[in-house]
Amino acid sequence: MSGPTSSIPRESATEVTPTRGKDTGGGRRAARPFTLWREVLVAYLAPALMAGAGGIAGGQGELTVAAVTSIAGTSAVVALLIGTWLQRRPRPWTTALPRVALAALLAVGAAAFAGIVGWFASHWLPAHTGVPDTPWLTRLRLDLPMSAALAASIVSWRWRGAQRIQPQQP
Repeated sequence: MSGPTSSIPRESATEVTPTRGKDTGGGRRAARPFTLWREVLVAYLAPALMAGAGGIAGGQGELTVAAVTSIAGTSAVVALLIGTWLQRRPRPWTTALPRVALAALLAVGAAAFAGIVGWFASHWLPAHTGVPDTPWLTRLRLDLPMSAALAASIVSWRWRGAQRIQPQQP
C-alpha cells in the first residue's frame, strides 16, 4: 500500500491503516464519547442546511424558512430532551435493548408526541384562540413528527453506541 499513510502489519496478517481514534480490535475504530452539546448542534444544523438547501434549490421560500425554524428547532429540542434524559437517567431497559430497538422505540414515541403537538398547533389553536390559520401552521403536522423521529433515532443510536465503549466499573 503506498501513499502518505503506511500500513501497519498485524500478527493476524491483516493490514490496518492508522486512524486518529482508539482501535477496538479487529480493525474497528471506537465511537466517540457521547457529548450532548455536539449532538444538539448537529441536530439543528443538519436539517437546517439540508432542508434550507432544498428550499433554495426548489424555489420554495416557505421550506427555507421552515428549515431554520420548525424543522431544525424541533430536531434540536428533541435531541436535547432525549439526550439529557438518556445521559442523566438511563434506565436498565435503555442499555439492555438492542441499539436498533431503542432507536425505533424512541423515534416512534417522539413522533407520536410531536404529532399531537403539531395537530394541536394546526387545528386547535386557530379554532379556539386568536391565532390566525396560516399555511405554516399546517406544515407543523408534518414537520414536527418527522424532525422529532429523526432526532430521537439519531441521538439514541449515538448514545447507545457510546455506552458500549464505556469501561465496566468494578
